[in-house]
Amino acid sequence: MEHKKIKLNRYLSNAGISSRRKADKLIQYGAIEVNGKPILKLGSTIHVDDTVTYYGSKVKIKNKIYILLNKPRGIITSTKDQFKRKTVMNLIPNYFGYKIFPVGRLDYSTTGVLLLTNDGFLSEKLTHPKYHVKKIYHVSLNKKIKNEDLEKIRKGKIYLREGKVKVIFIEKSNINNQVKIGISIGWNRIIKRIFKKLDYKVIRLDRINFGGLSKKNMKTGYWCLLKKQEIKNIFGKKFVI
Repeated sequence: MEHKKIKLNRYLSNAGISSRRKADKLIQYGAIEVNGKPILKLGSTIHVDDTVTYYGSKVKIKNKIYILLNKPRGIITSTKDQFKRKTVMNLIPNYFGYKIFPVGRLDYSTTGVLLLTNDGFLSEKLTHPKYHVKKIYHVSLNKKIKNEDLEKIRKGKIYLREGKVKVIFIEKSNINNQVKIGISIGWNRIIKRIFKKLDYKVIRLDRINFGGLSKKNMKTGYWCLLKKQEIKNIFGKKFVI
């Protein structure tokens, strides 16, 4: 194992420093040294037993950790908040000694499935638009949705500033004024904006599935640790290293 080589940006990602894209910027800024020498060349490869430092602090690859959280309302999806509001990090005691972070974002008022990890590689895969990761939401509206509006959404007749909105599916729920929608677009506040376009107000938004991760009847505000094999089973080998 000590002779194995790895790309420097992936090493930094695996250590939980950043995503691989952000790691490339750190390398260009001169923030990374290997065996006491600054590395500025992108695509550089190192040995896994080399000494890597980030702004003078030694970097070490830690085991991957995956935490599934059922996010409650009124919590910020961030590692910290400038206004000192409660974040999802406050719900995970001591972070288990790992530098974990939430994958993607859920709005302050949005509840549901959220993954926290130190796996920068997986995070990048799950948030990059080209992978079309599926997300499913329960949406509670201020009034019953009209069939014609449902068809407009289903047939892609809704346009926002980024372009045409394509949903995977949308269907009425048995619960009054609620719909279930599947989408892979990651535009900011897209669900609320879709319905606002049709003169509906989203009263409650709950993400029930994220790329295959579900809440598994988990109570709001609760979390559980996932095994790496569970992550592989859900996301596949191309998403997990």
